[in-house]
Amino acid sequence: MGLIALLPEIDKLEESAFVMHEKSEKLIPLHTHKKGQLGYVEGGIAYITIHDKTYVVPTRHYFWIPAQMPHILRIGHSGTVLRSIYFYTEDDDVNAFYRKLGIYPATELLIQMINHTERWDEKHVVRSDYYFDFLVSIKKLLPQLDSDALPIILPITTDERMLHIIAYLEENLAEQITLSDISDRFYMSERSMSRMFQTRLHISFLQYFKTLRMIKAIEMLLRTNKSVTDIAFAVGYDTVGSFSNTFYAFTHSRPSDLRKK
Repeated sequence: MGLIALLPEIDKLEESAFVMHEKSEKLIPLHTHKKGQLGYVEGGIAYITIHDKTYVVPTRHYFWIPAQMPHILRIGHSGTVLRSIYFYTEDDDVNAFYRKLGIYPATELLIQMINHTERWDEKHVVRSDYYFDFLVSIKKLLPQLDSDALPIILPITTDERMLHIIAYLEENLAEQITLSDISDRFYMSERSMSRMFQTRLHISFLQYFKTLRMIKAIEMLLRTNKSVTDIAFAVGYDTVGSFSNTFYAFTHSRPSDLRKK
């Protein structure tokens, strides 16, 4: 049926785990559910928007969205598979992990366990089912995984002037644009431009532009056959080494490793 059609179904049984596997490119508009969501992204990229921030979820990463947290979910490519398990909340207080949004690299063990749940696609799994304990073990495993959260966050805004500036940056990722350059182009002082980024997006110009470049690089690695060198140049880096180091700082993975996975 698809995730949008099944959203009302997720919360029908309070103590169940609901399993959903879907391959598509789509936007799931602002919604919430009474269960916590474990989502695993395979073969593409996903975006989670909460309040005024968009979080990037690359392939082979998983995310946890706490119960009752309003969010928008966008799947960025038709070949992307989103594998989700919506969990009961009765034990969420046992660990702080279940009460905060997080995006993490997935271990091979977790990937295999999540993939195994596809046999229960679009079904509620309840305590009386013999395989309920398998899903319980997945939920209990999550806080035990020794992984740091992946902080690829892109602030968003509805400010029209800011949107014009962002559009220009998106169209010129390969250019060596400085704060001075962007200020001159939009007839502002550097101080005013810097203040605009801080007040509208709560981030510096440099960090925002760098984040835009990294998100575009991830998309190109997953969607195209371009070499890492070509991608580095396309997002404004003069050397593969500096691109790779920045990419690693953002994703905890080298560009070539992400593509191989």
